[in-house]
This record gives sequence, C-alpha cells and structure tokens, in this order.
Amino acid sequence: DVQLQASGGGLVQAGGSLRLSCAVSGSRFDDYSIGWFRQVPGKEREVVSCASSGDGALYYADFAKGRFIISRDSAKKTVSLEMNDLKPEDAAVYYCAAQKWEIFADTWVRAKEYKYWGQGTLVTVSS
Repeated sequence: DVQLQASGGGLVQAGGSLRLSCAVSGSRFDDYSIGWFRQVPGKEREVVSCASSGDGALYYADFAKGRFIISRDSAKKTVSLEMNDLKPEDAAVYYCAAQKWEIFADTWVRAKEYKYWGQGTLVTVSS
C-alpha cells in the first residue's frame, strides 16, 4: 500500500503558475503510476495528468497539454504538477492518486482504476 499527500495549492491570478506536489510513502514508489485529478462541486472528478511507472510515459488531458507539466522524482518519492497560464476554469480541488504498475490503454483516465488517493489541495484562480 501507499499513502499520498498533496500540497501546493493556493490562490493565484489568471495567467499565473502553481506547482503541486504529491508525496508518496509506503510501498515501492517506482511500482506505482501517479495521476492528478481535479474536482469542482457538482461535477465529476476529471483526470488532469498521469506519470506512469515502468516506461515513464506521461499523459495529459487535452486542457492540460501545453500548460501543465507532470514529473516524477524517484529519489524524493514525489510527483509534481507544474501548472502554467492558469485560467479561472482551472480552479478546483486537485487530488493525486496511485494505481499499481505501468499504465496500459486508457486506464490513466479512469478514477476507478486508482486505488489510493491523497486528500486534495485547493487551487483558486482569480480573474
């Protein structure tokens, strides 16, 4: 099992940047693919990005491409999400989550594929 702790959220103006971090503890970090999701009240949780274990492939939702960068640091056991050019519609609670082993097909997209979840960090974007 793993435990995840998300941090780095806050208030930022539109066009600004934030860097979220997900600290992973417990079992072997390198065995787990780590994803970032976000959720606003009344809406379903949606995937933002994922860093796969194994081949190290990186995945992004369409809205994140070109603005967000995900990276994993095995030494520090963290996965970061750098978010640039933030828009008011990016405001949400952001969660990191883990699923064991390398991503295949579109499993990175589905929240139900992730067994472990962090507590969420709030991102607010002012216009």
